[in-house]
Amino acid sequence: MSGEIFQTGANCWRIEHGKRIAVIVDAADYFRVARDAMLQAREQIMLVGWDVDPRILLDPEDGDGGSPNCLAEFIPWLAKRRPELRINLLIWNMGFLKMLTRGLSALTLARWKMARHVRIHFDSSHPLGATHHQKILVIDDSLALCGGIDMTSDRWDTPEHRDPDPRRKRPSGIRYMPWHDTAGVIEGDAAAALGELARERWQRATGFELPAPTRHDGCWPDQVDPLFTDRNVAIARTVPKAEGVEEVREIEQLYVDMIERARDFIYADNQYFASRRIAEALAQRLAEKDGPEIVIVNPISADGWLQEAAMGSARAALFFPLAEIDRHDRFQIYTPVTTAGNPIYVHSKLMIVDDRILRVGSSNMNNRSMGLDSECDLALTAEDESQPDPAIRALRERLIAEHLGKTPEIVARAFEQIGSLIGTIECLRGDGKTLVPFEPGAWSDATLAIGASELLDPESVDERWEPLSNRGLFRGFLRRGTRQLFDRIRARRKRNRGRWKRKFRDFLQHHHLPGHRD
Repeated sequence: MSGEIFQTGANCWRIEHGKRIAVIVDAADYFRVARDAMLQAREQIMLVGWDVDPRILLDPEDGDGGSPNCLAEFIPWLAKRRPELRINLLIWNMGFLKMLTRGLSALTLARWKMARHVRIHFDSSHPLGATHHQKILVIDDSLALCGGIDMTSDRWDTPEHRDPDPRRKRPSGIRYMPWHDTAGVIEGDAAAALGELARERWQRATGFELPAPTRHDGCWPDQVDPLFTDRNVAIARTVPKAEGVEEVREIEQLYVDMIERARDFIYADNQYFASRRIAEALAQRLAEKDGPEIVIVNPISADGWLQEAAMGSARAALFFPLAEIDRHDRFQIYTPVTTAGNPIYVHSKLMIVDDRILRVGSSNMNNRSMGLDSECDLALTAEDESQPDPAIRALRERLIAEHLGKTPEIVARAFEQIGSLIGTIECLRGDGKTLVPFEPGAWSDATLAIGASELLDPESVDERWEPLSNRGLFRGFLRRGTRQLFDRIRARRKRNRGRWKRKFRDFLQHHHLPGHRD
């Protein structure tokens, strides 16, 4: 059962049955799964993306596979091998400009267009300043992938996030930083609904309607173990207001509803933390005496100086008031690093509440994902929404273990003993591959004002034209915090970490836990 949290028309578009559901962690597995799923296609492939780079290798470790390894060769090869198959690629129109800077990629696109039954369209059906940010791959309405991963460069990595890793390089040969990401994979009616969503976007972008394919079994990749079977899946969207298109803010409402439902903890992997509505919802929970713990895993900085000026400064601006409200030490942002201490970029968009509710998709925890950019998320609950789900718990333990360089077993045993998500992380983090508490940098008042103004991260199409006096992060419940308070908060958290460490050392004296270095 989907539980009462999901309400169509409010926080989701549709609630559909999923025959099998899994979460893919990191793009090494995602690219392999996408390739194997496309090999099973019979009638229709819908690939909807923010960006596509045809130069990428689908599996850098597969030197002699049964199909071309480079996406540039794979698409026309597949079209020729399956003459009854129609391959449709819908890419945000700014992707065309990217293609012009990628060597022979523009010629590759021309070659794809000449291939029979391959259609490519660069989607410009969005308001000024908005992006098409959905990342969806649908195979014959039978299997779908939806999450934070685009089939482009700078994405491929493994959960080990090794440094250095010679496989982690751009088509030009330049190395890029370790990259963490997630995506959902679903089979059944929920996949067909995503196919319908993709075709609706295609019709809006091109003016042409695509037929629905015949569904079939056999698309599920053999290497993917399902986390869930026979579970309802909610599909939530952000659709910006445009001519003839009504605004949809289901994703924003689902974030707020999940935060309100939390009893014990909220765990989130996300690229950004800059949303006013999400911060206000978290602030209300932090003000409660017995509210939930909140752990957010972010990258240490945004990808690019302009994004950092907008999103990084907004995160710092929000961190101060939330830390001030957090009088019970239930809020922490962490950033992951490799064994050598280098930053791991977090591009994932995933949230878990109490091991009872899971969501994964394309939406960032910033303002534009709530109302300006097109987004799509998947969400589900435990069969008994009042109780933790073992599969959701196992996923959370796997993600935290990946970040900390531990085993899921040690994470599970530590959480069982300590009873605190923050306490577990504080006890297990250390040298090497680990999580580091976020501390806001020495932002200038002018740069903090940029983030607080939402000038580069508007909440909606209409807000872009509102005067600055009517907009900004600090409206309603949340008030501007002060940097001076942070030293006292840091000292208090240090004392708490010592208390958690002593408790965990007592536990270790009576238990042997493989995979933990005290």
